[in-house]
Amino acid sequence: MVPLSILDLSVVTTATPPAAALRNSIDLARHADGLGYVRYWLAEHHNLASVASPAPDLMIGQIAAVTQRIRVGSGGVMLPNHAPLMVAERFRMLEALFPGRIDLGLGRAPGTDPATTYALRQRLQGREGDDFLERLNELMLWETREFPPGHPFNSVVAMPDDTPLPPLWLLGSSDYGARLSAQLGMGFAFAHHFATYDAVEVMRLYRAHFRPSRWRDTPYAILAIAAVAADTDAEAERLAASMDLNRLRRDRGQYTPLPSPEEALAYPYTPAERAAVARNRERLFVGSPATLKRRIEPLVAACEADEAMVISPIFDHAARKRSCTLLAEAFGLKPAE
Repeated sequence: MVPLSILDLSVVTTATPPAAALRNSIDLARHADGLGYVRYWLAEHHNLASVASPAPDLMIGQIAAVTQRIRVGSGGVMLPNHAPLMVAERFRMLEALFPGRIDLGLGRAPGTDPATTYALRQRLQGREGDDFLERLNELMLWETREFPPGHPFNSVVAMPDDTPLPPLWLLGSSDYGARLSAQLGMGFAFAHHFATYDAVEVMRLYRAHFRPSRWRDTPYAILAIAAVAADTDAEAERLAASMDLNRLRRDRGQYTPLPSPEEALAYPYTPAERAAVARNRERLFVGSPATLKRRIEPLVAACEADEAMVISPIFDHAARKRSCTLLAEAFGLKPAE
């Protein structure tokens, strides 16, 4: 059995405004908790009309409070946007409130456009360029308390100081993330749903080079995939039309709310656009439960993934919950008793 989890972007659609999208995330998390999904991760994006949540830590607390056993985490916190001390304190608080159920996934991308990136970071002084490694090292030091002698941070304590950070995960879409995760001995989540790197090569590289650490004794790799399940292949194809048009627009820099299947099916694609959609479909799994199981299982096995994490930006919330149910049934998840 392949363990399944969910990555949620709190998708805004042409019929679902941002506030409703956030409430839908909470509802879907409750649903996934009852079906036996392992984790529910929330992403961080800013200034995108298609994504409602810029603050995964706030959503994590809301979702953990209304679920029972599913792990809830960030997929991820974009570390260059935040002071490491703030991240340490917020996730220690979450771990204190929901012990053993929180994950801290970290990314190095800004999750937005250059102007918004500047607005997020303009008050974070003393750092220029790609400072992800510096920030990651500082975050780890808040946990290990191994600042050099005489360092001013030795007098600062990340509260609550009786609670450790939750498990750390690095997110990646290339071999860089795999190598860094392996070197530091952390969990690794690979973004197959938008990566151009070969998933099999990257995930095997992570496992082959993993070094045990205080964070993990053994490697653990999550394969994040985009999937749309429905009762029939034809219905899944109809639902996936929304994602086809949305991806085409995103590739042009148009981050609009997710269109309806009807709008997408009526769109007058040019031959070049249809070719682009076909290329994007190589990273999208669409079909009935049997079709998806037949397509996903070989990829998970080839990647030697420990878990598959599914992202399903489906226009209709009820259809998205149905997709979640069908995938759980197809992969033999055990519902909560």
